[in-house]
Amino acid sequence: MRSAKTGPVLAKLQGLAKGVVDEIFTLKNPSVAVPTRALSNVKFNEKKSIIELGNEKQKRYFFNVGQARKFMQTFLIASACKTLMGQRKTTSIRDLYYMTKHSMGDSNQNTFDEQEESDPVIEDLEVIVNALREELNLFASNRGALVGNITMVDSGDTINCRRLGSGGWSIPSIVEEDVVKIKDSAAKFILMVEKDAVWRRLNEDKFWSQYNCILIHGQGMAPRGVRRLLHRLVSELKIPLYVFVDNDPWGFYIYSVIKQGSINLAYESMRMAVPSAKFIGLSSFDREKYSLPANVTIKLDDTDRNRAKQILEYPWFQKKDWQRELHHMLKSDVKLELEALSHKGISFVSEKYLPEKLKNKEWLD
Repeated sequence: MRSAKTGPVLAKLQGLAKGVVDEIFTLKNPSVAVPTRALSNVKFNEKKSIIELGNEKQKRYFFNVGQARKFMQTFLIASACKTLMGQRKTTSIRDLYYMTKHSMGDSNQNTFDEQEESDPVIEDLEVIVNALREELNLFASNRGALVGNITMVDSGDTINCRRLGSGGWSIPSIVEEDVVKIKDSAAKFILMVEKDAVWRRLNEDKFWSQYNCILIHGQGMAPRGVRRLLHRLVSELKIPLYVFVDNDPWGFYIYSVIKQGSINLAYESMRMAVPSAKFIGLSSFDREKYSLPANVTIKLDDTDRNRAKQILEYPWFQKKDWQRELHHMLKSDVKLELEALSHKGISFVSEKYLPEKLKNKEWLD
């Protein structure tokens, strides 16, 4: 896999190291300022309609018993990323864990004991130097696929996404402009589907061809590569994005993350969130509208109800239509999976449900 563009990010890493060296030479306690990645430092920017990280920072010192280990780990990860950039190679976050794990001196202490230690440090480094993980030449396993009226160039290879059979183009983790380019597209919109099984039904029925769109799935919660690609497609092609998810609190949350960004990755919302995204279903009112029987519904459990009540309080769900949607789900006390539409016929979703929603503009903003 080709690496992402390294110049600006490499300069930031070098600047980070230089700052620490300068402190050492002036006999100061070496430190690094880490923006606070916590709910207390996250806000919703109503004007931009995205979740953003605030300005709070924590100092991480080398000469501090409680912080020295994390300080060391931060620069160990930074050094490994710098090496990758110098070699113009990429690696997985799992590989990076093993690359940086070793015993310290003659002790029995390891730099990292588990990957659960290294992953948060990678996120710390992202926010310290204001760069995507992918710009640090790190990738995660591919999750998600694309098919439709678009031609991509992936690491120099031209991919005609109209001729990819049943599996589509596997969306990579690194989708930055110097690795993945959008060559041409005449698509009128993007349809983001939560589930692979429903995406496959739409692909087999050539929904993307009949309605001239780009069809994407993210296998549940869309991974970073998919979200970053959605942001690029909407921004560069100037076409709308519709999100098709289960009618449950988790489906609504998936839509929320695509549209506003996530609390955990608030520092990347500007490059991942798509504020113009529209929710096209499933709706809490579809059970009555399409006469879906009770035996295709699933009763809400306490976790579902509590999650729905939390979502009701989110600032970006305060619109009248969304409050109506969520209250109706709680009142009916049931949820629906996308596959419930198959009760009306195997191709009901592609031949009637989505065409009607698009034609009548039945979506939530």
